[in-house]
Amino acid sequence: MYTKTILIVDDEPKSREGIKKTLENWSNGQNDQYQILLAANADSAIDIMEKQKVNILITDIRMPKITGITMLKTIKDQKHLPVVIVISAYSEFEYAQEALRLGVINYLLKPISKKKLIEAVEDAIMIDKNRERVNIISKVVDDKLIDATVTNESAREPIQKALQYIDKHLKEELTQREVADHVYLNPSYFSVLFKEEIHLTFSEYITRRRIQHAKNLLISTKLSIADIAEESGYKTAKYFIKIFKELEGATPSAYRKANIERAF
Repeated sequence: MYTKTILIVDDEPKSREGIKKTLENWSNGQNDQYQILLAANADSAIDIMEKQKVNILITDIRMPKITGITMLKTIKDQKHLPVVIVISAYSEFEYAQEALRLGVINYLLKPISKKKLIEAVEDAIMIDKNRERVNIISKVVDDKLIDATVTNESAREPIQKALQYIDKHLKEELTQREVADHVYLNPSYFSVLFKEEIHLTFSEYITRRRIQHAKNLLISTKLSIADIAEESGYKTAKYFIKIFKELEGATPSAYRKANIERAF
């Protein structure tokens, strides 16, 4: 079963077949399985990308009818944007400039050496994997925190300052009075204002923000559950696991295992 797709777009049959052969030989020694597709023009490439996810796009910059640059502009708004490597027989600086503005990660001149091609593809694969990890981390954001407009600049200034203070002190024991004092508000008024702006009580927000922090640590670090509990402001791992399971429906260990497997 293929895990990654590489699409080669070139109007010269000899060139695209040569690139394909080089990558097929290289992929035989890789852990991941690569599906290598070919397109003779930008129209065909766009059609392929509309039908399936392409992880790495290797495209010639000058082709009949639709150029590589025009194709990149066309696919720029796609949901699953591939990591792009541009190849060209033309060394004009304007092409390189335009390609880089469109997010191209490498610009190779023909004739391409096998070594440079493979290096560029390996770099692209690392970028693609990092993108996937970032996407997974972004998916763990608590919907309630999004609804709470955590980063909403329209929130009143004292609440913005309160949220910043909470973020800096998540590891510590936080009380409503302490945060209210920090923003120079009466605790009772602060409580009402916080709920009005954030749509969660102070304690609900703290809990969800701590668990959100823990989820990010579970995916992005190798810290133990006990260390993550401490970093997230919980005195005991046992209580942290209890709260985590109540909110997420899984233990921290199960959550980590499921999401790390999705990332790689």
